[in-house]
Amino acid sequence: MPLAIDARLVPVMKSANTADTQASFTSLDWLLSIGMALTWGSSFLLIKIAIRDFDSALIPLGRTAFGAAALLLIPGARKKVAREHWPRLLILGFVWMAFPFFLYPLAEETVSSAITGMMNGGLPVVVTLVTAIWVQAMPSPRRIVAVLVGFSGIALIAIPSISDGSTADARGIVLLLVALLSYAVAINIARPLQSTYSPATLMLHVELVACVISLPLGIWGATHSTFSWPALSALALLGVLGTGFAFVLFALLSKRTGAVRSMIPTYFTPIVGTVLGKVFNNEPILWISVIGMLIVIAGAWLTSLPEKQKTTD
Repeated sequence: MPLAIDARLVPVMKSANTADTQASFTSLDWLLSIGMALTWGSSFLLIKIAIRDFDSALIPLGRTAFGAAALLLIPGARKKVAREHWPRLLILGFVWMAFPFFLYPLAEETVSSAITGMMNGGLPVVVTLVTAIWVQAMPSPRRIVAVLVGFSGIALIAIPSISDGSTADARGIVLLLVALLSYAVAINIARPLQSTYSPATLMLHVELVACVISLPLGIWGATHSTFSWPALSALALLGVLGTGFAFVLFALLSKRTGAVRSMIPTYFTPIVGTVLGKVFNNEPILWISVIGMLIVIAGAWLTSLPEKQKTTD
């Protein structure tokens, strides 16, 4: 496949992923997870506010521009990247940000922000499958069960809204699934660079690349948008927090815990999205959704447990 990694890096990535999953989740790891869950869980509502006046094509440019501007304030982020790593950065700029950042607002034109958050909670399942194929090593049965437990809780949250038929359609769901797949591929492409650069340095350069890629479509989107302060404020918050600092925290967590367990924050995005939907859109919260939330938390805890090391006689 065109995005396949250098074969020489596969053994390194296998050993790195195995080593990462041996350590238990620390208090810092949980704080990083909660912070990202709150930020990313609210991002779907911010997208919904932004596209009320801004064309969806403008959102990727705004997110990456505000995000890169925020990271430029961090001195350590401005370190140079080696020339040989730029081809990988160009791919990351597209699959990690420019492409999915366009798919999300496009999907939210017909899909509610709550369902978008619920769908995003399925990212651990996609990452587990993609990572298994990428490094040619299946996760343990316990890890697979833990991820599926979390996803079953997400399904319970989503079922009432999806069955209603008024907040989601097939097109929007397909766009969201493609966005999740793009994220999963990007996470695996980024792994070798994460061992070389700090999270702030890596994410700043990825966002700068994504900003350049998004520029032509963003200019077109700006000509089809209506200016409003609520939309601009939502886009600024989305860029500075959700695209700038939250992605740095995510890169740090991924470096500390491995690709699969770095997805734990996404388990909680449906919870944040549901609560925000209730507060700002007066969306009902059913008991089946509450049960789903508890199962999601259980799945996140199970996923956070370290893998057992294989012993040989």
